[in-house]
Amino acid sequence: MCCLDDDGRSNFHKLLFRREWPFFCAFDLLQLNGCDLRQLTLIERKIRLKRIMPKVEGRVRYVDHAEGSGTEFFRLACEHDLEGIVGKWNFGTYRADGRQTSWIKMKNPTYSHAEGRHELFEKRRSGGGRRYERVRRELVLA
Repeated sequence: MCCLDDDGRSNFHKLLFRREWPFFCAFDLLQLNGCDLRQLTLIERKIRLKRIMPKVEGRVRYVDHAEGSGTEFFRLACEHDLEGIVGKWNFGTYRADGRQTSWIKMKNPTYSHAEGRHELFEKRRSGGGRRYERVRRELVLA
């Protein structure tokens, strides 16, 4: 889930503070109609994902992949102030058992929306909880 700016970049603050309707960005498909697809290759899972995507533009977006130099792609992501990139093996299956995984996330160390993110979550969690509790009590009393 993310909110997007006009240039297509994700905007964390718009999502956190609910400034816009978010998009669901689909980049992998692990299960379909009760069938576990994790043993298929990434390429096969993405083919199946693309088949089920809506044909009209909406709030669900297919995230395509780029093949080539991950180093160059990461440099460009940082240059454009993106959060980072995820690297997966084209023909690898999905593994995530807590000890090892078949993908790697590389975060942009200078990503502008990362500053203060932890504090924003903590503030929102503690403030939101009290507000919810107050509203719940008011509904019970009414």
